[in-house]
Amino acid sequence: MKTKERTLTRRERRLEDAKTKLTSPWASVVAIVLAIAWTVPTFGLLVTSFRGNRRAISTTGWWQALLPSNWGDFSLVNYETALGEQNRLGEYFVNSFVVTIPSVLIPICLALLAAYAFAWIEFPGRNALFIAVFTLQVVPIQVTMIPLLTQYVKWGLNGSYWVLWLSHTMFGLPLAIFLLHNFMREIPKELVEAARVDGAGHVGVFFRVILPLMTPAIASFGIFQFLWVWNDLLVALAFAGNTPDIAPLTARLSDMVGSRGSAWHLLSAGAFISMVVPMVVFLALQRFFVRGLLAGSVKG
Repeated sequence: MKTKERTLTRRERRLEDAKTKLTSPWASVVAIVLAIAWTVPTFGLLVTSFRGNRRAISTTGWWQALLPSNWGDFSLVNYETALGEQNRLGEYFVNSFVVTIPSVLIPICLALLAAYAFAWIEFPGRNALFIAVFTLQVVPIQVTMIPLLTQYVKWGLNGSYWVLWLSHTMFGLPLAIFLLHNFMREIPKELVEAARVDGAGHVGVFFRVILPLMTPAIASFGIFQFLWVWNDLLVALAFAGNTPDIAPLTARLSDMVGSRGSAWHLLSAGAFISMVVPMVVFLALQRFFVRGLLAGSVKG
């Protein structure tokens, strides 16, 4: 009993220390500086994307466009050109959604089942297998590109969305299993035992007890995976760079940088089109993201 009280005291002390450090004036100053450092370039990109005077973009700074005398230069012409038939960013924008949504849902579904097995089902070699899955995170993506592409060609999947869905699923599964397993292990054992006493099997325990409590962890990994897949360029170029029908928005922007490196008015509009979706997703679900990442950080 004394050990438990001492453990609780240490935990409360760590929480108080962390709270003091995070709420100190210096922490607030650092947070403000980081917020400004991130916001100012983003705001400058937004302003540039609405400037219709191409010559002014090349010769003056974006902050000069905010002067009342230059307000007449603002228009939607850059977005209209970027989304037009020549650049077709609208089609690549849709492709990004088609690539990203399954690439988020598939690993979450598989990782939930694997995490439940590692957390609540006893089987031989469980710990060794979990360590093996965890260590897969250190495998560089670059070394898998040629073997995967060769295999996709043999299977006849090359040129389809499956090459991107499968690739992102394989690259995201180790982290997903690790995060969901750690969160799942914190669920009180008494809840699982009570459900089993009531006659629930593994399926009943998973869907009625475990899954409803996993919302923060699922949302946390979902945001992380969404941002990674949406902003990914390496996998897109390796597996879909030469197939416009399935290439995401990042691949098209990369091509525009190579062929139109001087067309800042189009690149700024295209870049902001690519940025707006991850920003909305993160801001809308950030509370789940923080709760999921901090799960277990203060466990006794």
